[in-house]
Amino acid sequence: MSDFFQLEADEQSARLTGLAVNALSAWGVTDCAPRLLKFRENAVFEVQTQTGARAALRVHRQGYHDDASLEAELTWMAMLAKDGMCVPTPVAAQDGRIAVDATAAGVPGIWKVDMLAWVEGKQLGDVGEPLEFEGRDPATLFHDIGKTMGTLHNLTTAWPQQNQLSRQAWDRDGFVGDQPLWGQFWELAGLTPDQKALLLQAKDAIAQDLDAYGQTPENYGLIHADLVPENVMLDQDQIVLIDFDDAGYGWHMFEIVTAIYWLSEEPAADTIAAAVLEGYQSVRILAARDLATLDLFTAARALTYVGWVHTRSDTETAIEMTPFMIERAVEICGAYLRKRGA
Repeated sequence: MSDFFQLEADEQSARLTGLAVNALSAWGVTDCAPRLLKFRENAVFEVQTQTGARAALRVHRQGYHDDASLEAELTWMAMLAKDGMCVPTPVAAQDGRIAVDATAAGVPGIWKVDMLAWVEGKQLGDVGEPLEFEGRDPATLFHDIGKTMGTLHNLTTAWPQQNQLSRQAWDRDGFVGDQPLWGQFWELAGLTPDQKALLLQAKDAIAQDLDAYGQTPENYGLIHADLVPENVMLDQDQIVLIDFDDAGYGWHMFEIVTAIYWLSEEPAADTIAAAVLEGYQSVRILAARDLATLDLFTAARALTYVGWVHTRSDTETAIEMTPFMIERAVEICGAYLRKRGA
């Protein structure tokens, strides 16, 4: 079983399909063949519940979330759905648990598994791929996405339970501490000495600027943290948010930056960024000092992606993306430092 993590992705997913079958017994399901939808960080399967309803079964990668963290994610999603947002909701197992442990032959260790009610919609896009608007006006669409983010932050800020959850933090340490959430980006083997020096300079500058910006209930709280195009779905005129796996405590401006980070090459990039900010501000105020942090959080986001490929350097995806992640981070951090110095 120790060879599992050296297997090709298709063989890993085949074994995890068997684990998904085993996990389904906790929901009383014994005759369902899970269909793999996505396998990157987690393995996500389309399944059927006891009643025949469609659902998504998530097999979580090991070591990322403990029981308390998973419960926090699902509790938050349930609150958002109750308050009218279009997000998946947890489906409890027969014994009331919203996440269960599962094992399978050929798969090492214990894996966390949960089930989410099915949500309809079409994925907005894939990271790094051009968007297809299919006749939609980009300004209107991204105004609605910005408004949805602002609504998410409003509901969460007003939620008494927000600060009682056990969840990771996209804070100063999470970005540029000694052990960032997504890894020590400065140790990536592909960096040249000059590139490493630049990123370390940006690391120090980001720490200083985050300290100066500060954390308040108005600018910091529970965020999705990964509202990239593949985690936004469109169901006619409804914006549906999925995949809260990276959710945690963080700055609201980081949420906004993440939503537009991968869209800078779109022909309508400026329109998109402006529409997101306008939509957000239609429901939630952003002060001038908030808007002044766009470059700061764009640089911080770039560093997280370098850390991401560093901690997954033996995977095909990371190997393919590393040159681009380095190039983008050097470009963004260089511009941030030059503007900051000016």
